[in-house]
Amino acid sequence: MSKSVSGNILKARRPWLAALCLLSFLLLSLTPQNDQPLKRIELSGYAQGTTWHAVYYAADTLVSKSEVDSILLVIDSALSIYKPYSRISAFNDSRKGIKIDEHFRKVIASSLETYRETNGLFDITVLPLVEAWGFGAKTMEQPPDSASVRQLMDCIGSDRLKLKKNKLKKSRRCIRIDVNGIAQGYSVDVVAAFLEKKGIRDYLVEIGGELRVQGKKQPENQSFRIGIEAPPDSGFPDEQPLEKVLVVDSGAVTTSGNYRKYHESNGKKISHLIDPRTGYSVQNELISVTVYAKDAMTADAYDNALMLMGLDKALSFVESREDMAAFFIYRLPDGNVADTASSGFYRLIQP
Repeated sequence: MSKSVSGNILKARRPWLAALCLLSFLLLSLTPQNDQPLKRIELSGYAQGTTWHAVYYAADTLVSKSEVDSILLVIDSALSIYKPYSRISAFNDSRKGIKIDEHFRKVIASSLETYRETNGLFDITVLPLVEAWGFGAKTMEQPPDSASVRQLMDCIGSDRLKLKKNKLKKSRRCIRIDVNGIAQGYSVDVVAAFLEKKGIRDYLVEIGGELRVQGKKQPENQSFRIGIEAPPDSGFPDEQPLEKVLVVDSGAVTTSGNYRKYHESNGKKISHLIDPRTGYSVQNELISVTVYAKDAMTADAYDNALMLMGLDKALSFVESREDMAAFFIYRLPDGNVADTASSGFYRLIQP
């Protein structure tokens, strides 16, 4: 997913997530060490099939666009299934597994933990099913029949992966993985860590709609504001497109939804969200889930899993966790659109 900058608004094109970072700033002498004025420095580029943005405040330029581009290129070289030379492509082509780098190891470790925590709903081995249903790099000529789905299910299951130090192994050659459901969040965290290493305390980093903030907007010393867009068919007037506005000083916000990436077959809507337990597109009332967590990798991993759970189970799951909060947009039986949130999420909403 992508975001674009229009005026003073950084807006997400992820389903109804708009990063409304109202970043109209003046220079002000706020650095006690040397009394130099803080500058608003904005960087942007293209990576991972989408756009990225970073805004930070410093007395001088501490991080350049080329440095961020280099970080994202290294991550892509490890984790992009669209690059034939990447380590993940090498793993998918291997018989039993390969040695992996540190980026790959961290993402796999987190993926396997999320797989266990969600009872298999978050599963990076779902790639063969995603491709079969027409959401991969290859064009689908026709949807798979039940026999084909059953056959593909023999290649699904993160319990068939084994991570040991810098080696990732698989029990069957047909197992292929895709970490797209967590890699952008991880990339956001890596860029954020790089900014902090340079001594930057106030920033926003966004990649494809996944974002993380720290500190405040300067010189106003105000919290970042993040807007969640209303669904286009919700009945809200065009001049009131926002469902909610969050006020955030630290943490990450990501969204998963089903209205952009789908196609129809025999009059039935097929979402890109494939249930790894059944092999079929998820069919429930949820339209989108927005997750707040301490880091973007956690939020990114769980937003898809919550979509697969359905509203009641997803809300109960989030309420049982202290490390995340979530906002849900869903469709009522009569076709109207409604929303609800976990108790922790309500505390983030602008009054």
